Amino acid sequence: MAEEKEKEEVYVGSIDQGTSSTRFVIYDREAKPIASHQVEFTQFYPEAGWVEQDPMEILESVKVCTAKAVDKATADGYNVDRGLKAIGIANQRETTVVWSKSSGLPFHHAIVWMDVRTSSICRRLESELPGGKNHFLDACGLPISTYFSAIKLLWLMETVEAVKLAVQAGDALFGTIDAWLIWNLTGGCGGDVGAVDQEQHRVYGLHVTDCSNASRTMLMNLKTLDWDKPTLETLGIPIEMMPKIVTNSEIIGVVAHGWPLSGVPIAGCLGDQHAAMLGQLCQHGEGKSTYGTGAFILINTGKDIVRSHHGLLSTVAYKLGPGAPTNYALEGSIAIAGAAIQWLRDGLGIIQNAAEVEELAELVENSGGVYFVPAFIGLFAPWWRDDARGVCIGMTRFSNKGHIARAVLESICFQVNDVLESMYKDVVEHGGVESKDGSFLLRVDGGASANNLLMQTQADLLGSAVVRPGNIETTALGAAYAAGLAVGIWSEEQIFAFGDNAKATIFQPQLDESKRQKRSDSWCKAVSRTFDLADLGH
Repeated sequence: MAEEKEKEEVYVGSIDQGTSSTRFVIYDREAKPIASHQVEFTQFYPEAGWVEQDPMEILESVKVCTAKAVDKATADGYNVDRGLKAIGIANQRETTVVWSKSSGLPFHHAIVWMDVRTSSICRRLESELPGGKNHFLDACGLPISTYFSAIKLLWLMETVEAVKLAVQAGDALFGTIDAWLIWNLTGGCGGDVGAVDQEQHRVYGLHVTDCSNASRTMLMNLKTLDWDKPTLETLGIPIEMMPKIVTNSEIIGVVAHGWPLSGVPIAGCLGDQHAAMLGQLCQHGEGKSTYGTGAFILINTGKDIVRSHHGLLSTVAYKLGPGAPTNYALEGSIAIAGAAIQWLRDGLGIIQNAAEVEELAELVENSGGVYFVPAFIGLFAPWWRDDARGVCIGMTRFSNKGHIARAVLESICFQVNDVLESMYKDVVEHGGVESKDGSFLLRVDGGASANNLLMQTQADLLGSAVVRPGNIETTALGAAYAAGLAVGIWSEEQIFAFGDNAKATIFQPQLDESKRQKRSDSWCKAVSRTFDLADLGH
């Protein structure tokens, strides 16, 4: 067995830097995971609706995960030190960092994608700009929202004195987490930014992002895949602080000395939801739903940029190399999915770990008329209401913690249904998006998709089958595919021929249509109760 492993000696690593944890996974030539390590990191909540992370802690989590995963693989007899050919990166997307080019230190905690402190800036821009909320829609495919990086960057530039001064002095670098990781992994300020160490023949401090992450900033032109200069000028953001945009599959640079796996090429980079699309092998007309901290539903629209009229986002799906065609997508983003289960654990203390929610919810046959809407930071697609706040309604003396747990799980499924309904309308109005077999499958992945009750509830409330792959960690897998493609381990044809390495589980609906419709109507009433609650108690 050890001799077989010695002969293979071709491995690809994947950094999956998520909202609440970092994971490093090592795959073999058949794209099967051989080792991994995961680390949670701190979330900071300085005020209601504010969410921050420490960029330095994120860096440390990456270092620990890579080292530990390599140790595990080595202990199992895999010669990863010699056989690892490339690393891919997948990351939480809109989370925003501004750091010093000269010191390498961040000026402020990272502002996380779900943070809503920028709502007043959004209102100001909507009132000042022609087109209001949709002023930048034609260029970037996104409405003005607290969700996107550009507004978070404006808050940092307007509010944090150190950022203001650094921008004026030309010492500020902006990036989403992928750019922060790449800059540090390729040397950071260990050398001049972009300079080559002649002895090692390595480039240090590469300030780079990829087109999928860039498409989430509200600053990239969807057609040109470059920074949109009119948008930058309107918002007063200097182009000098922006990273270079590359494709999702190309050799970006190599890992510098001082990091585990130094000398290994960084060859793939995607936002986590785009990586999951690739990991699920979603081609034109195919879509997926990822259940993590939030939930994210995307359908690949091929070469067409489909403009939504029902509250969805137009975005890049992936571009697998400089000469490859760009695939676009429609996306519906849900802020709170798995995070609602974490709230049951950390906020209410009615479960000790996330896995217990399934057992607790199964103590009751249904939610007992309880509806929970997790609008903790407002509602994203398709509602886009940052004035919404969470509600739990329909309770009686009969209600218990099992009903609340069940209502929390159902809230995730109802939100996904809302997005899919809007997606269906947009696709029909566009003239349809053809899939290979003429049907649309809801492929699911992400940590929360391991919950069987959640997936069965999704099928019941959706009224159609839900397909879960044997390997639900498709985000890490997609980043590995992109990196392996760039260094020639796999061809694109091989990747899309992989299929599922383990048997998929299919959940069929078991709820009749009349009950499904009644539940959906009650959910919509519950959602309406969340509006205009943001200022209560202030």
